[in-house]
Amino acid sequence: MEPKKKSEENKVIRVRVRKEKQPDQATLYSPKDVRRIVEEFVSSWIRGDIIIRFPTAAELSKKNPLAITFPTDPSINEELKIKEHYVDLLLTCAGVKPAQAEEQEKAVTEVFRMLLMFRSANRIEGKIMSNDLEKRVANLEEKQQNTGKLIEQITGFLFKEKKEP
Repeated sequence: MEPKKKSEENKVIRVRVRKEKQPDQATLYSPKDVRRIVEEFVSSWIRGDIIIRFPTAAELSKKNPLAITFPTDPSINEELKIKEHYVDLLLTCAGVKPAQAEEQEKAVTEVFRMLLMFRSANRIEGKIMSNDLEKRVANLEEKQQNTGKLIEQITGFLFKEKKEP
């Protein structure tokens, strides 16, 4: 090996390493979106736009093999407990029942989970209506305009003057 020159020995190479930030994996729904969906769901249920078919005592008794042996049917109590739990969650979400912010978020998450379970089990009848009135009105106006255009096209086609050969 050749002897290194003094200047080469003292050279310091500085390198900056920048770690690339990996993009956050975006969730399908943000917490704000989940809260909006729950709000629309609850509002639709309260207005009567949707009907939730909660599990009945008869359905719950099928899952409980000991139901035959009990003189009082515990499945009736289970049916009531499910409904009471749902209403209790709604009271927490709505702020009627005093709760910490963390408990309210937990209630919103739980109602969202129940919404998904009810929907997947075909236990929700009706349509969940959006609370955004302006968006709904704009949507209706757009549909009305499109319908008007279609009517014009159809009448133009039906009553087109025939060209003589």
